[in-house]
Amino acid sequence: MRVVSLVPSLTEAVAATAPGLLVGATDWCSRPAGLDVVRVGGTKNPDVAAVAALRPDLVIANEEENREPDLAALRAAGIEVVVTEVRGLDQALSELERVLVDGCGLARPRWLDEARRVWSSIEPVVGVRAVVPIWRRPWMVLGRDTFAGDLLARLGVANVYAGHADRYPRIPLDELRGSGADLVVLPDEPYAFGPDDGPEAFPALPAALVDGRSLTWYGPSLVDAPGVLSAALRAAPRAAHPGR
Repeated sequence: MRVVSLVPSLTEAVAATAPGLLVGATDWCSRPAGLDVVRVGGTKNPDVAAVAALRPDLVIANEEENREPDLAALRAAGIEVVVTEVRGLDQALSELERVLVDGCGLARPRWLDEARRVWSSIEPVVGVRAVVPIWRRPWMVLGRDTFAGDLLARLGVANVYAGHADRYPRIPLDELRGSGADLVVLPDEPYAFGPDDGPEAFPALPAALVDGRSLTWYGPSLVDAPGVLSAALRAAPRAAHPGR
């Protein structure tokens, strides 16, 4: 079988399960390291002709990561396209099984069973209200119905903007500072927040600098994500940054 993935998380999931299936992936598909497949452009602007030239049996995509006109063009070329929707952990696990088992014809991987197990047995490690920026200039945060927000909720972090009408609302910085949050959670993707880029904007709040892959990717990283995220959240109340 020949598979092209247009989603970094799904690229890693397929490569970890049956690497020989992948013949193409986007420029943003950075995992696993050293992945040797044809690159077909970005998630938002894939080269449809290049994808078709690879003669894939299946293209895997995501309704949030990829644009419908590109997917429609692939279908018009006679290519089967599986489009995933991921708004929470349970849905992510189900969609991974749909892609790998139903779409690719593989046995359900052990890492997927392990991810189900570790997430079903976690206990919340904190009990705080947080704002979770994912971008700055302009500031954007997690809103309603997001995979990352669901993971944080399972770890005891209540997203201040979980009830917002938008999934990724743009919120002015002054409003974020006055939101009543106890914590700011700063992942290193999609925006690369770090010790010197992000915490200084919230001088009154402890900052949890978290691994973006653990927070936003659905795939093999889900096995280690509870431990990685929990450690970062536990460390946050002890964190200090200039100006505090």
